Amino acid sequence: MAFVDSLLQNCHSLSHIKQLHAHLTTTGLFPFHRSKLLDRCATSPSPSLSLLPYATFVFRHTPFPSTNDYNAIIRGLALTPTPTRALTCYLHMSRAPTTTTKPDALTCSFALKACARALALPEAAQIHSQVTRFGFGLDALLQTTLLDVYAKAGDLDGARKVFEEMASRRDIASWNALIAGLAQGSRPSEALEMFKRAGSEGLRANEVTVLGALSACSQLGATREGEKIWEYVRGEGLDLNVQVCNAAIDMYAKCGFVDKAYQIFERVCRKSLVTWNTMIMALAMHGDGRRAMELFEEMGRFGVCPDSVSYLAALCACNHAGLVDEGFRLFNSMAGRGVSPNVKHYGSVVDLLGRAGRLEDAFEIVRSMPVVPDVVLWQTLLGACKTYGNVDMAEQVSRKLVEMGSNSCGDFVLLSNVYAALERWDDVGRVREAMKNRDVKKVPGFSYTEVEGVVHKFLNGDQSHPSWQEIYQKLEEVRFRIEAYGYVPETNYVLHDIGQEDKENALCYHSEKLAVAFGLISISEHAPIQVIKNLRICGDCHAVIKLISKIYEREIIVRDRARFHRFKQGSCSCRDYW
Repeated sequence: MAFVDSLLQNCHSLSHIKQLHAHLTTTGLFPFHRSKLLDRCATSPSPSLSLLPYATFVFRHTPFPSTNDYNAIIRGLALTPTPTRALTCYLHMSRAPTTTTKPDALTCSFALKACARALALPEAAQIHSQVTRFGFGLDALLQTTLLDVYAKAGDLDGARKVFEEMASRRDIASWNALIAGLAQGSRPSEALEMFKRAGSEGLRANEVTVLGALSACSQLGATREGEKIWEYVRGEGLDLNVQVCNAAIDMYAKCGFVDKAYQIFERVCRKSLVTWNTMIMALAMHGDGRRAMELFEEMGRFGVCPDSVSYLAALCACNHAGLVDEGFRLFNSMAGRGVSPNVKHYGSVVDLLGRAGRLEDAFEIVRSMPVVPDVVLWQTLLGACKTYGNVDMAEQVSRKLVEMGSNSCGDFVLLSNVYAALERWDDVGRVREAMKNRDVKKVPGFSYTEVEGVVHKFLNGDQSHPSWQEIYQKLEEVRFRIEAYGYVPETNYVLHDIGQEDKENALCYHSEKLAVAFGLISISEHAPIQVIKNLRICGDCHAVIKLISKIYEREIIVRDRARFHRFKQGSCSCRDYW
């Protein structure tokens, strides 16, 4: 038996496998070693050997395959680019008439891994019910695999239910699956909650754990928690892992501390392409276009070849810094460096020209580009039309979006903005009616801010916060003080055809203003106020926060949907170009 196992491990080609198969057949030993041969073929570490087709050929010609035979094939098929074939095989096995080929815990585990790779949630739910029926519910490894499937397939409630029902959680793996799933599924608060809970239960976080937790901090802008995790990473020596360092760079950048992100970047000895791309995009988000372009050129001198993501990050840097000529040159150099521009690169160039007011040039690029423009690209152009009040082009672009079947509230709001800025209220009403007929709901604006490790969320006009009365009083004080500096509300950002006073009141309680006011009454004067907004910051809020930073001598960092705005001493890092 040991001799045959040794021979199997030394089979490095299809001809070796066939020779061994022939030997086992002629000696009558094949039925005793068939499962091992199938497993060796199905899980060959080198796809170029093409051993899986031979395994499936042998399997199909086996009159009464055993459970182990099925397991070998299901395991192999689950690892292929078409993992659904493993589920088909599992289904055939489940329907087999003999009692000797019923699925065991390993079968279910391999089938669930196929579900995870195929994001096959209904099939996973069926296997889950079979796991319970077969009595495998106490198998910790199987439960962890099941949890991983639900998390990866997007059923986070199902994943959490499996986690809470587990009789025992053998190691950190089950926690990792849930934390990663929650972080990737836009439930970062829960991901951080689970990370803290794992620590309180005495589990030691590994690289996978901190990757999920750092991602959650990035989404929330949770600086304090992120710094605690980074301290843990350094204390445990996990900062030797480049993926962890990349996540920390991203975390610090998205929490508003690009200099700290750069310090980590410099400490990474073996920078991967992702390391360079993450740092360039971080600088782009913070409007430091010159520094981002310097880094882009530097990566070439270090022998790192930029890919399509590198070029996209560099183009975004040019966008946010208004480096129109540099961005155009960069875009035109891509093909010569072996990188074909895709629709995102074209979209970035359209955005670059649109921000600079060159709408006709941007429109011409959209019409002449060799790839089909997507909805996002047209929306980018529509945003530029709104910025520069080009009604004719905005109407053309809106018609194109309708033709493409777009039903995004943002499309309607942008067009409505164009009309409202020109006080064309009949057209605003027409857009609103179209939204109503299409059942389009406007995405509510909200903002987050972190105070003493707790993340607070605010909606426009929010009165649900426990300190809302103090917040509103602070806003009244702010309003009084900024008016002394000559502030005049930019009511053209209010879409409604209402009175001037009502427009001013509508502007006063935007979510980012509420978050900043809460920061003023809750955060130490020596610490920056950090705000994350789900939409683009409005022009009036931008003007108000600039004045707040001057009058109250506070640094305020706002991360909106597209970039960072660092307000200090009455000016913004974006130089009013966003």
